Amino acid sequence: MVFLHVDGETRLATGYVDDFLPEALQFRPHVPLVDIGANLTHESFERDLEAVFQRAQAAQVTTMIVTGTDLAHAEQAVALAKQYPGLYATAGVHPHDASHWDCHLERAMATLHAMPEVVAVGECGLDFNRNFSTPKEQEHAFEAQLALAVESGLPLFIHERDAGQRMREILHAWRNDISQAVVHCFTADRDTLFGYLDLDLHIGLTGWICDERRGHHLRPLVSEIPLERLMVETDCPYLLPRNLPAKLKGRRHEPALLPWIVREIAHWQGISETELANATTQTAQRFFRLPTETLKE
Repeated sequence: MVFLHVDGETRLATGYVDDFLPEALQFRPHVPLVDIGANLTHESFERDLEAVFQRAQAAQVTTMIVTGTDLAHAEQAVALAKQYPGLYATAGVHPHDASHWDCHLERAMATLHAMPEVVAVGECGLDFNRNFSTPKEQEHAFEAQLALAVESGLPLFIHERDAGQRMREILHAWRNDISQAVVHCFTADRDTLFGYLDLDLHIGLTGWICDERRGHHLRPLVSEIPLERLMVETDCPYLLPRNLPAKLKGRRHEPALLPWIVREIAHWQGISETELANATTQTAQRFFRLPTETLKE
């Protein structure tokens, strides 16, 4: 690897790995990062997955949790975790696909949860914004996966959109039985945030906060999230940050851009990027029970 020191940052020399990332977007934080939500089984990564991993490592994103949103993608996530060091998987059924939940799927998920590569149950939860599955189907599949989390002892990786009140009601009933849970890609309001914190949940923040059109309401809330409850994620290939200092080919997000999200969150937390990176990495290590050696450079 070749590095350049620019404006107090260590950046990759132009041309390292490939030219997918403009030079202005290439820099190396001082602290290894954990991307807790990366949809690396998405078809957009098929053509250059190896380079995506190399860029992530070069950007100090040394650990990635690959999101499993249905049986096929969870199995693919496990396969990637078996192949690449520093990758782990979640296994669950997204609320959009809740209508497919049945006994066969439940048994298949339980089998995946017993694998060492799987570090959380999910992505599961409630999405009353689109209702691709009915609310009743979503609640049924979610509670079934809560039961699997209790059985396996794994933490939960939760999706919630426009369903904060019902989510809190369900989680309140289960809270003494489940271990830990993170509401990933949090985008809701202050009352919902404090409701989750009151339930002793973790919060995952994405590049949504970098979007001046719809993420501005999150900015004053960031400092209200205790560092020991905060984690960071790209949710790639979605939610490409809108405040990047250079244009990217296409609109695909990837783990190598996580440092820019960390920078934005640190600004609104009122702390240094290094402090935020250290805290979120340590929180992720505890939450997902990751071997500490995977977090080293």
